[in-house]
Amino acid sequence: MSPDQRPGSALSSEGDAVGDRALVGDPVLVDAADVGELSDRDLMARHVRGDGGVAFGELFRRHRDRMYAVAIRTTSNRELAADAVQEAFISAFRRADAYRGEAAVTTWLHRIVVNACLDRLRREKAAVRRAGDLGELDLPDPRDHHSAAEARHIVHAALAKLPEGQRLALVLIDMQGLSVSEAAVVLGVAEGTVKSRCFRGREALAELIGRPDGSPFKNLGSETEPQGAP
Repeated sequence: MSPDQRPGSALSSEGDAVGDRALVGDPVLVDAADVGELSDRDLMARHVRGDGGVAFGELFRRHRDRMYAVAIRTTSNRELAADAVQEAFISAFRRADAYRGEAAVTTWLHRIVVNACLDRLRREKAAVRRAGDLGELDLPDPRDHHSAAEARHIVHAALAKLPEGQRLALVLIDMQGLSVSEAAVVLGVAEGTVKSRCFRGREALAELIGRPDGSPFKNLGSETEPQGAP
């Protein structure tokens, strides 16, 4: 759905996770002509002041796809990912006044989404092992080039076997393009811990996929250019 469409439509199973109506409720007669020009921080401030959900609806439209990508790679399960993203955005909507501006809005959202994913996994009593069912993985589009699709399949299967901490660090840094400092904020750990988890995770992936440097992993499924760990 494009940013100028009316909130309320359900998102598709191909990657959109939740509907706008669940987040912003019924349309409110508020002048929303300028929301597309505002920064994320300004949108948060406007939402906290109260504007009937218009500003938060814009934040949702901007970032829902990226947050769903985080969720699907954290849970390796489309249903759990969709539920986690909806829960996370509802939580962010209600707790927006807790945002202090110390980190980027996207970093704040990442943390809420990751925590929602982990809560969902624990509630399902399957934790990371649930990702071992390849039938639930975010498998590649069959229209992709064969070699890229095959590499993506191999990497997702290997990623699902990693310990939770390593997998989350690699998802955030190598697949979502966060910096080490941003990933540390999201995960609530020291930057050195993030670097260590990335190093061990990449080594484990290299062994699992049979490549000396784990090269098929980087850039696969990323929405921004990965920055990697220094």
